[in-house]
Amino acid sequence: MQYTSAARRTMYFIGVTTGKSSIMKVFPAWSRHLGLDAEMKGIDFAPNSDPVAYRAAVEFIKADPLSLGALVTTHKVNLLKASRGLFDELDPYAMTLHEISSISKRGDRLIGHAKDPITAGASFEAIVPDGYWARTGASLCILGSGGSSLALTLYLHNKVKSGGDVPRRIVVTARREASLAEMRHVHEEIGFAIPIEYRLAPGPAEADRIVGDLPDASMVVNATGLGKDGPGSPLSDAVSFPKDGLVWEFNYRGDLVFLDQAKAAAEARGLTVHDGWVYFIHGWTRVIAEVFDIDIPMSGPAFDDLSRIARDVSQ
Repeated sequence: MQYTSAARRTMYFIGVTTGKSSIMKVFPAWSRHLGLDAEMKGIDFAPNSDPVAYRAAVEFIKADPLSLGALVTTHKVNLLKASRGLFDELDPYAMTLHEISSISKRGDRLIGHAKDPITAGASFEAIVPDGYWARTGASLCILGSGGSSLALTLYLHNKVKSGGDVPRRIVVTARREASLAEMRHVHEEIGFAIPIEYRLAPGPAEADRIVGDLPDASMVVNATGLGKDGPGSPLSDAVSFPKDGLVWEFNYRGDLVFLDQAKAAAEARGLTVHDGWVYFIHGWTRVIAEVFDIDIPMSGPAFDDLSRIARDVSQ
């Protein structure tokens, strides 16, 4: 891939099919609203691309004066592995997760961040009422044990250390034992602070049973990517969601079967159902704030304005 020096302040989106993302419509509107005078360009790689290609992208961003940074999806682990020596600093989450979702520059220093625990946590707090876990004694069930799932558990681990309200118990599922083992390894390294169960659920029937056994008021999260990255849902239509529970679909676009299942059961089971829109907004605004070194509130009228702008241009 050939890179051309940026003619104006530029942020990059490193992904797979970046041109199809809503952010390509949203970013110009946000740039005008925030006074950034900047543009966004996509850099697409196939999953598990040649490390040389990943390193070349990071080398270009580091060397080009008006290339200010990037948001990274899909390639977070492989990109860092290929270009670790180019970074002058990694934040603590990047060191723990061995991945980066954000690249920024401060002077001649290149900095890598793993923002997912922060963005997952901010979205989680927007959904869960204050004092919910202490009041209900409920559990959290995260379907899927990939990066977004791990990020949410790390946020909650750190929240325990600061005395915050957290679920009584966490249950994490995966279709492969190896995926659970990877999460368990990270948790063991940090001394994970919340009781947690790692459950193998190779298909919807097993996942249905795990969800069906949750106590009332528990929260069920779809962190599998099914509905966006792949078709279907981790659950079947026969699943029994916890009565008076919370349901959160991490995705906001795609054929969101899990979200449809939850909405269909919402009235009968007393569910409160959320999609991934707020997660999308937090995910991008945290990285934009880092890349352009500006303050973007994580709640309140200024955050709501950005959400409204994004909805208006995405429709």
